[in-house]
Amino acid sequence: MNNAVNDGVWSGSWVAERLGVRLEGDDGLTRMLGLALRRNPKRAHLLVSNVLGKHVPQSPTVVYDAGFDLGRRVRELLGAEGAGEAVVLGYAETATGLGHAVADGVGDAPYLHSTRRPVAGVAPAGGFEESHSHATSHLLLPEDPGLLAGDGALVLVDDEFSTGNTVLNTVRDLHARYPRRRYVVVALVDMRSAADAGRLEEFAREIGARVDLVAAASGTVRLPEGVLEKGQALVARYETESAADGPSSGAGASGPVTQFPAPPNSGAAAEADPERNPPGARGTARPAPAGPHPTDERTHPQGARGTARPALTGPHPADEGTHPHPTRIDLHWPPGLPDGGRHGFTPAHRTRLEAALPAMAARLAEALPADARRVLVLGFEELMYAPLRIARELERSADVEVRYSTTTRSPVLAVDDPGYAIRTRLAFPAHDDPADGPGERYAYNVAGAGFDAVVAVVDSAADTPELHAPEGLLAQLAAHTPHVLLAVVPSYVPGPPPARPERPPMLPEPLRGPAFSSYDREEVGWLLQDLSDVTLEAPTEEREEAIQSGGAHYAESLPVEYQPSEQYQALFHAALEETAARLAQAAGAVTELVLAERSPRPVLVSLARAGTPVGILMRRWAQFRHGLELPHYAVSIVRGRGIDANALRWLAAHHDPRDVVFVDGWTGKGAITRELADAIREFEASDGITGFDPEIAVLADPGSCVRTYGTRDDYLIPSACLNSTVSGLISRTVLRADLVGPHDYHGAKFYRELADADVSVAFLDAVSARFPEVVDAVEATAKELLSADRAPTWEGWAAVERISEEYGIHDVNLVKPGVGETTRVLLRRVPWKILARAGAGADLDHVRLLAEQRGVPVEEVAELPYTCVGLIHPRYTRGATGADGRAVNL
Repeated sequence: MNNAVNDGVWSGSWVAERLGVRLEGDDGLTRMLGLALRRNPKRAHLLVSNVLGKHVPQSPTVVYDAGFDLGRRVRELLGAEGAGEAVVLGYAETATGLGHAVADGVGDAPYLHSTRRPVAGVAPAGGFEESHSHATSHLLLPEDPGLLAGDGALVLVDDEFSTGNTVLNTVRDLHARYPRRRYVVVALVDMRSAADAGRLEEFAREIGARVDLVAAASGTVRLPEGVLEKGQALVARYETESAADGPSSGAGASGPVTQFPAPPNSGAAAEADPERNPPGARGTARPAPAGPHPTDERTHPQGARGTARPALTGPHPADEGTHPHPTRIDLHWPPGLPDGGRHGFTPAHRTRLEAALPAMAARLAEALPADARRVLVLGFEELMYAPLRIARELERSADVEVRYSTTTRSPVLAVDDPGYAIRTRLAFPAHDDPADGPGERYAYNVAGAGFDAVVAVVDSAADTPELHAPEGLLAQLAAHTPHVLLAVVPSYVPGPPPARPERPPMLPEPLRGPAFSSYDREEVGWLLQDLSDVTLEAPTEEREEAIQSGGAHYAESLPVEYQPSEQYQALFHAALEETAARLAQAAGAVTELVLAERSPRPVLVSLARAGTPVGILMRRWAQFRHGLELPHYAVSIVRGRGIDANALRWLAAHHDPRDVVFVDGWTGKGAITRELADAIREFEASDGITGFDPEIAVLADPGSCVRTYGTRDDYLIPSACLNSTVSGLISRTVLRADLVGPHDYHGAKFYRELADADVSVAFLDAVSARFPEVVDAVEATAKELLSADRAPTWEGWAAVERISEEYGIHDVNLVKPGVGETTRVLLRRVPWKILARAGAGADLDHVRLLAEQRGVPVEEVAELPYTCVGLIHPRYTRGATGADGRAVNL
């Protein structure tokens, strides 16, 4: 069970035979990797590493040396001086221990790993998503904010380099914040396809930095056509058959153990069935290694070799009470020593750990039962390095066979066959109060592996009642080993951040019309500073090149304001006449939801500038329908930079943060939704001010990113057709260090000179004039929404990821879904092409006109979750367009 090759059988052969998956590459690839099937809608197979110490129990020395040797290769690549300036970053959860071992091999490099566990009082230094995730997956929480700000190489460590999307997204995010000249990507295996192989070099040219790759082995996964559907069918089949065997071995979340039976195509009868066992398939199984009670027929049926047997099941009634309590071990972990790299781990920390390891291993050895010969040290999700080092020290000093692995979040099908990498699976509830809520966690290849004792190592944040519950991890382990021991490492809590300079006692009052904006002063107060006298505009093509090269952030300049033609203005007015009642209904519905669920006297805070007209419409509805005079302000939020913290401070000083409701126009893929949540969390950590709810209220939510909306239809909102002339003559917001100081609001311009073209108030009046006729419709819509399941599904984000890959863009930030976002692409960025849902009608008339004016092709797509999607030119330089900015196809 513990090797990729068992009795001459490769632990990937079961999957390879049934799905036609092939590994091609280095000679040692199949020794390092096995294959399993995952419950995942995007990729059927899972590469199971034999040297990572996650899914497969392995010698801790083998696991540690795999990472340390890679670190030595990085040191050779960088040289002694370069290694001394490097910082190593590992990925949660799988590569936290691997990255730490790489850092040890590099030498004097500090180490940080990403985390999925927010920590109160620690402000994030960054965050990014994995390509398959629908929520922010990774946070960077260094205790020292300067850890990532140096000039030395950044070494990024993951267990597997497949498409490279996660690593490239990380580098792109960090390079915008902390640019540097060199990056090194490290992985146990480089499994990129030929199509992905050139992206690393191309990406390095884009950002103007050197990017190297170091891997222990390389190869490619060959996937036949239809492999995803076949894999999903296999998983569904085995889970269904497992569930039919009863709750003790089924897939139900309520069962004490989630394991699966041996494949039904094992044995002679199955070999005769060509549908279940295609020609050339081995089709036989052998019993898994005997567990702690080899004579117990209930747990280990003694079938002949080549016949199927059920995978291990949960505790049996006769076993209850046999191992009721684990033996708790006090390791005497050094006070103040971090338990890992979540907040940074320095060379000085490493020195302290090395000195303490012998005594900790000795305490563990003393606590083991005298007859223990085979021991598993089981780590916990992100807590990989501390248990790995303790296990390695135990292996070196004690006369026992030691294996090491950790629990995981990843759901994988278990099949008890020597040609399959995941033989057994224990399932148990999460026990560390995770930020993403409760759920199942797993320990693979532990049951049935014949361990005399299992030492569970967790941090103190995870030493909870759920850990000790009857269905918890410790009880699951006790059902399959005679002795369970528990070692708790104190969760490291960083000290208070350095004292911040005293901020000015007063922040400026909001700007108001007519001095700033064409709106009446009671409609909105702008928590911005007036930069009207500063020249900030740059040609669209020049801005795009600077943004995509990493030389500038989009919020450091402004596009030249688009001046619509008479034909385009006519389209706007026709669209407004057509949709005014629909907009009035959506504005009324979202306001009713806010009043019912958020606050009876909400403070509306719109995200400038697209959110501002919507905030005014909501304010007008509350006044029309309920006689309420709601406060309304507009604040700046910038993707990648967060919300204006000074604006939040002003709001907190003048209103109860619990009454604040953030408002935006519409959602696309949900990037601003995530940005706001991250920014509020960071603000709470930095200022200690709580109560702001990051959930945005929007007129339309076609991306299914929020709970508070007027509609989820993707239709034309006329205010998206124009820029400042429908938004109070205010520019988009600006954040540039030479203009915006630490105690200033973000900036914006008031385009007084465009007053003759201004339709801002006319737009609002046209919509609010329809309020009386939609009262009944609003009441019905609000009632329906209040009783509906409005949980975000993030369907839009999934569609954007798919489009990004299908069109070879590989950057979700360049895919802008929905009518509103597509319009913005055509007005502000360098568009490449427009995807339009086949049969879309008048909602896209203005998009087609703008596309024609800019020479952008419009491609009709049969199945598109949005009415349209705008694609920004993915490899833009001014040479990629004509002199007039008209698009040139790649």
